[in-house]
Amino acid sequence: MNNLERSKEHPSLTRDKPALLIIDMVKDNLEPEQPLPITEAAGKIVAPINNLTKVFREQKWPVIFSTDAYHSDDFIFSGRLRPHSLAGTRGAEIGSALDYRAGRDLWLPKPRFSAFFQTGLEKTLFKQGVTMCAVAGITTNFCVLATILDAICHDFKAVLLEDCTAAYPESSHERTVEMYRKNPLYPLLRVATSGDLKQLLT
Repeated sequence: MNNLERSKEHPSLTRDKPALLIIDMVKDNLEPEQPLPITEAAGKIVAPINNLTKVFREQKWPVIFSTDAYHSDDFIFSGRLRPHSLAGTRGAEIGSALDYRAGRDLWLPKPRFSAFFQTGLEKTLFKQGVTMCAVAGITTNFCVLATILDAICHDFKAVLLEDCTAAYPESSHERTVEMYRKNPLYPLLRVATSGDLKQLLT
């Protein structure tokens, strides 16, 4: 039984109002001139994210870009992680390959991994009647996962979009997806492709 068939066992899910959360698809992570380990994998998910973004706009569902906006002296840079996506710099801007529509889409810079951390996202979603967060972007095992778990903690259903997320190495992405493909919170938290999600919601 595939993801879509399992979802149809719970018809109430088709009445959800979703928001698309696109995580950390910024210039520092995407531009090949100064590539990071994640750059190649991130580039491969741009097209499916843009395709899904189009569907959400057609349905008048929220599209939200949530991106790192760190400071060079942040606690998280006191370990192995090197400074990147610094607030106010070009590298922290949404990647030019992403179909971002200023004035239509919401852009929420975030100071840590989760899109919900000190951004007011939960209030924005509740105000718009959103009940489900479909999460795309990078990296699957860090900021994407942190956002998904926080969505559940704020009483939103959550979907990990397996073809719209990426990590380095690819095995980290695959292990994370498999870990949550079968989980005790299903169908509140589930894995789906963008194609599954489009069929389920439209």
